[in-house]
Amino acid sequence: MPTKLSVNLNAIAMLRNRRDLPWPDVASFGRIALQAGASGLTVHPRPDQRHIRFLDLPLLRALIDDEFPQAEFNMEGYPTEDFLLLCEENEPEQVTLVPDDPSQATSDHGWDFRKHGDFLKRVTSRLKAGGMRVSLFADGDADRSVMELAAATGAARIELYTGPYGGCYDNPEAAERWIEKLGQTADFAKEFGLDVNAGHDLTVDNLPALVKRIPHLAEVSIGHGLTADALEYGMAETVRRFCRACGQAIS
Repeated sequence: MPTKLSVNLNAIAMLRNRRDLPWPDVASFGRIALQAGASGLTVHPRPDQRHIRFLDLPLLRALIDDEFPQAEFNMEGYPTEDFLLLCEENEPEQVTLVPDDPSQATSDHGWDFRKHGDFLKRVTSRLKAGGMRVSLFADGDADRSVMELAAATGAARIELYTGPYGGCYDNPEAAERWIEKLGQTADFAKEFGLDVNAGHDLTVDNLPALVKRIPHLAEVSIGHGLTADALEYGMAETVRRFCRACGQAIS
């Protein structure tokens, strides 16, 4: 199956939040993305609400339920009690747990599964009891033993942190090395029954090589690069370009 695209709406929300005005409207851009072929929407509701606001969550949940029931809602964040309650209130199909400090600008590393395995097992069990699929943010160069620990949490998926790969945009040799590291980690994950997502600094240019190396890549979550391209191509055409880069046959 081709890799699915989940459109991260954080950058659009951040632009909206620069003014005390209701535009750009996050739900409206989510609608455009889903109409153009995206398989889902991703948000990261941080405690300071610097991009996605808590009030956005029920609107996006309703958008999917009412207009795009085949799509998925993915909420990502550090599993504080407040975040877990937000998940339980808005019932995303997928929750992606990240080891972020609230002050971080963006996610920049995966979980230490040796240190946090028991904690993640408890959180995963709680979310699964609510009918949510759990994905855990993982370093792209994790070894086999780390993926075994990730699987032991009971999560269904990992999300490979692809930031270092995205940072190789001007260094083809380094990019090739990172593709192989990511591919090996994905292979280890598959060995232990984990499905594989990926996200961070992915673009139309670097996606095809990643999808080729990881043919079982289930989903990519993309926000910054996609929003930047939307300034040039428009939201709908940008989503179509990213879907094609994922290997989807989309006109």
